[in-house]
Parts: sequence; structure tokens; C-alpha cells
Amino acid sequence: MIEITFPRTIIVGKGASEYLRNIEGKKALVIIGKNVRELGFADKVAGYLREAGIEPIFFEVEPEPSVETIMRGAELARAYAPDLIIGLGGGSNIDAAKAIWALYERPDVELASIRPFVKLGLRKRAKLICIPTTSGAGSEASGASVITNPAEEKKMELYSRELVPDIAIVDSDFPMTMPQKLVAETGFDALSHAMEAYVSPFKNDFSEILAIKAIQLIFKYLQRSYMNPKDMEAREKMHIAATMAGMAFANAGVGVTHALGHAAGGVLHIPHGRAMAIILPYSIEYNAKVAMQRYAEIARAVGIEAKTDDDAWKILVESIMQLRRNLNIPSSFKEAGISREEFEKKLEDLANKAAKSAVLRGSPRPLSIEEARKLFIYIYEGKRVGF
Repeated sequence: MIEITFPRTIIVGKGASEYLRNIEGKKALVIIGKNVRELGFADKVAGYLREAGIEPIFFEVEPEPSVETIMRGAELARAYAPDLIIGLGGGSNIDAAKAIWALYERPDVELASIRPFVKLGLRKRAKLICIPTTSGAGSEASGASVITNPAEEKKMELYSRELVPDIAIVDSDFPMTMPQKLVAETGFDALSHAMEAYVSPFKNDFSEILAIKAIQLIFKYLQRSYMNPKDMEAREKMHIAATMAGMAFANAGVGVTHALGHAAGGVLHIPHGRAMAIILPYSIEYNAKVAMQRYAEIARAVGIEAKTDDDAWKILVESIMQLRRNLNIPSSFKEAGISREEFEKKLEDLANKAAKSAVLRGSPRPLSIEEARKLFIYIYEGKRVGF
């Protein structure tokens, strides 16, 4: 038996955020970031909410928000008592909205206790609406929330099916403003979600079809979206692909790419999308010993012709590395500007945190501390993985 959870309602397309004009409620707490405010998205959403008779207030969070920020947001929620919590922006804003919502509903719960088999009993005070403005995290379709604990240089990997939003609004107008660098890094985040979901030991018929379609869309449209900011079709398809990838990994899990990436984000402070882009080819090489057939299926689904599965997955890795080069993303931690001194000083912490990551349950190949240490060295140097 498997349990599949998607948002109850998904609104997709140009102008989809106008759906807010017709929702029911009295007060909304809208979680945003600085860019969302500066780009006018906050005002746009506020206007629609007021047309619906809902009074919004805003709470601004930083990229990759901290535990302290979440606590402040939850305090504001308790003081304002909204019946709607809205996450507007990239994955950081939406992850923050989920965590704030959980603590608003359950002030007796510790953030760290939000785990798959812990019953939270949400939705007694408010519903959750998520509106992505970038095309990568897929958080609008999942129950995952990643929060930073700066004191421990750690990414807290929170997950509950109860955190899956009630409504996801995938408005293709929003990603039209994304700069090239953000398009590239969020696009690779979406690709990592879809690829890890496809090879996960918890894969199922629902996650497979969503993952493979998302991968096909990303291979077709990511570079177009990067090269031409006015390519409405490419931006819209990437926005849809990110949500589909989110739906896939929400019901199958992610694995070693994210275990390594969360450690790198917390310890080395590499932005999540960039970390995913750097790590993905190395993680495929690592996993291929046990998941070669699955990667070969992905390769053929994106049009790669090869006589054997062994050839197919290797060409897939080369294709991903070429796409990464075309999008001007670093190919190693060293190339990303991490000094050798800092890397060597923090290597043990990186390896320990990656090997203990909760998301590794979704990896087709286990990861020991020794293997994590070795993988990080290869990723730092830019060496091909052959172990």
C-alpha cells in the first residue's frame, strides 16, 4: 500500500493568481522575500485578496530562512490570527510559510519534531496557499520544508504530508522576471527533484510519470528559458515542470544529491540550486552502480540513443554536464569559489551531516560517512566518480 498526496487544488497558467479574487477568508498572513516585494508581486497578490474581502499582512524572510525567523513569523501569526497562510516567492519563502503555519497551528510542537509519522492535526486555524515565483523548488506541491539552523550550520529537513498546501497557484507570469542565473540554478533544482524521484526505491506509477515528464520538459525548455527571458512558452513549461517534479519527489523522495546538497548548503553556504547543479552528475555516477537501468530509461526518454544501458547513462551524465556548462554554472565546489582551506577544515562535518541526512531513505544506494567524505572530495576537485 502506498499513500499519494497532492495539493487539493492546483491552478495553472498565465494570470492564475487571479484565482485569489474568489477565495474565502478574512485575514491572510503572506510570507514573502525582499525580491517579491521589489518586483511588485506582493502588491499584486494583496490587491486580489482585498477584492475577495481578505485583509493581508506581510512577513519578510531571508533566503534559506533560519529557525529564528520562523519563530518570529509564528509569533506574528498567533498575534494576527489569520485564516489563510500564503507562501509567495521561491522555495525559501514557501518552506518558511509551511513551518510558520505548522507552529501557528501547533505552538506546542518543536520544529525538529515535524517528521513523516508525527500527526500534527493542521488546518484547524488556517489553510495554506503557495504561489511559486521561481521554477525550481516544487515546494508548492510537497510536504517538505528545509529550514536553516545557523548555530549548528545545519539544514533541518522537515517533512509531513499535512504540510502539502491546500492550494498551489502556478502562475506563469511570475517567472518571466527571473534573471538568467536564477533560471539556471532553479532549473537544476527541479531536474534533481525529478531524477531522484525516478530512481528512488519508493518510486510508484504516479511519481514515475510525473518525474519523467518533468525531466523531458526541463531538457527541452531550460536552456531556452535561460537564453531568452521573453520566451513565454519556455518559462511557462519550466514553471509547470518544477511543480510536476515537486509532485514526484513529494511521493517518492529524494536521495544522495539532496543529502550532499543540504550539507553543503548548511556548512559551506552554497545556495541550494547551485549545489544541486554541481552535485547532480557526481551523484548519478555514484548511484549508477545500482540504478544504471533507471538512468538509462531517463536517457532514452530525453532522446539519447545508445546500444546499451551502460552507454546510455554515461551519455546522460555528459548531456547534463554540457547543459550545466551552457548555463554557466560551476562544475565543482572549487570552481564555485570554496577555498581548499575552508573545504578541508569542514570536510568531516560535511561527511557526517550528509551520511546522517533523513532524505537518504530515498536513495537507491546507501551512503556511509566514508563514502560521503570521498564523494565530497571528488565534487570539490571535479573528479569523475568511479567507486
